[in-house]
Amino acid sequence: MALMLEDKKKIVSEVAAVAADAHSAVAAEYRGLTVDEMTELRSKARDGGVYLRVVKNTLARRAVEGTEFECMRDGLSGPLLLAFSQEDPGSAARLVRDFAKEHNKLQARVLAVGGELLEASELSRLADLPTKDQAISMLMSVMKAPAEKLARTMNEVPGKLVRTFAAYRDQKQTAA
Repeated sequence: MALMLEDKKKIVSEVAAVAADAHSAVAAEYRGLTVDEMTELRSKARDGGVYLRVVKNTLARRAVEGTEFECMRDGLSGPLLLAFSQEDPGSAARLVRDFAKEHNKLQARVLAVGGELLEASELSRLADLPTKDQAISMLMSVMKAPAEKLARTMNEVPGKLVRTFAAYRDQKQTAA
């Protein structure tokens, strides 16, 4: 069934709005996936904070126009689904990578982050980016390290003094 012009405009505006706020995008070929597998993929996408949509390529090209994902336009050909990371930059890539491990029919074709087009082989690198919580945790551990080291160093001075007195005491006891 062909889409009416109003439906096409609605799809383009919806995808463009999501693309404007997204951190990264992955276009993956889904040829050969069953309906149940696509339903499972959509469910995992919802749980992971990923906007997933199968869109005609001409509409997808129009939707990414004027966004930082405009660099993907030339790579949009064939049956593709678009996955936009809404929470952290690696979530869409993580979804596609993990789902492709179980279902080899899903293959990443085009990746984009921050207006930069990446090779499909860079999927794992993008997927390995830390989540927001992991990044905050890493930052806090780096910020906390100097204070901990200072506290250990300051604690060492009285500890060394006590050990010196204990050694002196033991030496006097053995000499007596």
